[in-house]
Amino acid sequence: MAVNINTVYLRVLAIANKEQRGYITPQEFNTLANQAQLDIFEQYFYDLNQFLRLPGNDTIHADPVDMLEEKIEKFSIVNAPATNADLDVLQVYRLGAVFARVSIDNTTQTIEAQHMSHSELRQYLNSPLTAPTKTRPLYTIQSNSIVMYGDGIIGTNINYIKKPVDVYWGYTMINDEALYNPTASINFELHAAEETELVLKILSLAGVVIRDPQLYQIAATEEAKNIQQEKQ
Repeated sequence: MAVNINTVYLRVLAIANKEQRGYITPQEFNTLANQAQLDIFEQYFYDLNQFLRLPGNDTIHADPVDMLEEKIEKFSIVNAPATNADLDVLQVYRLGAVFARVSIDNTTQTIEAQHMSHSELRQYLNSPLTAPTKTRPLYTIQSNSIVMYGDGIIGTNINYIKKPVDVYWGYTMINDEALYNPTASINFELHAAEETELVLKILSLAGVVIRDPQLYQIAATEEAKNIQQEKQ
């Protein structure tokens, strides 16, 4: 279940406009909302690395590792054909396994390829014992694209974590007022549990935009409190 962008928008404006603190335009909100979503998304991986070092518990709904993996899982793409192997086009955040589709005895087989740095690749290519083959494909990353090495390769499949799609609070201007347009809007892809965190993160960013240090401080304090509670 995703987070409705209009719900977040209304909460952000209600708090920011309280006591006439300042006004956040729809354009500013959309920019801040995307930055907030990406910040929260990137934090998942740092938190997961931290929690994996700690003992877990047997309650799946309260184990921090299980909760983080659930939040990340919806962005996991498995065995996807990589047209031109362009990681930017596919919105790849973290690349997992890379597979070569190869033709062996007139049948197509999928074989996991081994990643090589450019310096390693030169050494492997120059040795008959380690040179890539149909059954031992290699790959490198060049200009953010996957380059495969081996005979008979007819395609590439990859496992990866994709980036969240850009959100957008769609609106229609009527009498100089921006009115919510749900058909033109794109909701957050983050887990529904992140709604409050999104509001706080956007507010802290908005405090910088509208030059309201108090708004930034209020949001940052609440955000830090939530983070502390989650990591206790």
